[in-house]
Amino acid sequence: MKYLSQIKKSIALSFCAALLAACASTKDKEAEDAAAAAAAAAAASAAAQKQQDAAELAETQRLQEAADAYGNVFYFEYDSSTLTAQALDALNAHIAALNRNTASVRLEGHTDERGTREYNLALGERRANAVRDYMVASGISGLRIETVSYGEERPVAYGTGEANWAQNRRVALIVQ
Repeated sequence: MKYLSQIKKSIALSFCAALLAACASTKDKEAEDAAAAAAAAAAASAAAQKQQDAAELAETQRLQEAADAYGNVFYFEYDSSTLTAQALDALNAHIAALNRNTASVRLEGHTDERGTREYNLALGERRANAVRDYMVASGISGLRIETVSYGEERPVAYGTGEANWAQNRRVALIVQ
């Protein structure tokens, strides 16, 4: 009987040990499964973030190319600092590109040779400020914009006549 009792105890101990081993194995398997699921979720999240970053970069490049296609010069009518429709189209393209980065810009106001030096400096400043004001109203921080007037001092077209003068009545946007 004593022998039978020891066998029963041995069987009971073996059964408990097997049960504990099975429980530990199940817990290890659950932990491995949880770790694998977490790693898969992290990989999926990283892939999604990479895809989103690539899409944002592509959109930024598209907007910059659109702005570049317009050029960085905005032209004005004679003795005016009012933005023309063409200038607004070009400026809107630049604003869209600038909203995607933190670059600073310098706006250089220019005039044709007609008028006094003082008057042309003031007109160049009004033109640069008109562009700046529109950019600020469109969401670009004024801290990112510097304005300067050169008046008639830096013409791009020399000579007299409306064709030359029209090329000199401008604001140039320089990204810094």
